[in-house]
Amino acid sequence: MTATATESTALYDIPGPKTRQRHRMYGVLSTAVILGLIGWLLYLLFDTDQFTYTKWMPFEYKGIQELLLRGLGNTLKAFAMAAVLSLALGTVLATGRLSDHGPVRWISTLLVEFFRAMPVLVMIFFIFVALKVQPLPALVAGLTLYNGSVLAEVFRSGVNSVERGQREAAFALGMRKTQVMTYVLVPQAVRSMLPTIISQLVVALKDTSLGYLITYEEFLHAGKLIASNLDYDLPFIPVVMVIAPIYIGMCMLLSWFAQWVSRREQRSPKTEAVDVATAEPGTLLPGGGPPTAPRL
Repeated sequence: MTATATESTALYDIPGPKTRQRHRMYGVLSTAVILGLIGWLLYLLFDTDQFTYTKWMPFEYKGIQELLLRGLGNTLKAFAMAAVLSLALGTVLATGRLSDHGPVRWISTLLVEFFRAMPVLVMIFFIFVALKVQPLPALVAGLTLYNGSVLAEVFRSGVNSVERGQREAAFALGMRKTQVMTYVLVPQAVRSMLPTIISQLVVALKDTSLGYLITYEEFLHAGKLIASNLDYDLPFIPVVMVIAPIYIGMCMLLSWFAQWVSRREQRSPKTEAVDVATAEPGTLLPGGGPPTAPRL
């Protein structure tokens, strides 16, 4: 047995032959269970005639394709508007919660806690029905209020997570609070906040599907129109099999974008390590060498 195989780490011991065999058996069993579930689902789909030509025929028509593309475009438009406004609102509310002025901090806290506690669907319906706003602005406003309040807490916690010494050192250099936030705290907090921000934007993207409840013609609304068509034998499952991968793909693109931004930040010259010259002995005072004790 080699030295590498006998070494152990501080967290766990290197598994022995019996343990590795047991792990392989667990892997085989898990794979068999997953394949069995997939086979069972395919059997149910074929048994209920979900792959018949009649159910998939709608996707051949240009009008149906244009309906789906128009719905997808409306979904992306609503998401883009809600994402930008949510980030802006989150920044404003987080700045208010971090303010040194008591009334500003209290009002910002009240708004954040209220909009976080309210169900997003209730806010969308209230804006659409009570305020009589058009479907797109009502959907965007509801998503902005909810996701913006959540992002405000993400921003606040991210800034507060930066080591306290960074803030104290910046103030000791004579920097104002705005400069400390802009040049010291926020750039360091962005790295830790980025995964949570992207996760919340994914939530906003999925919540755009609530627009079909207020007659906004987004992607899910287009799918619902196709799935409820009696002429094609109610192709509900085929519609789900077409729409779901597109939603999943958009969410994966957001995650990929977050990883790309993170890698780019790590390669940025502002964040890369800088070589510092080795300190060499030299005179400490302009007049000569280091001070010595006076002779008696």
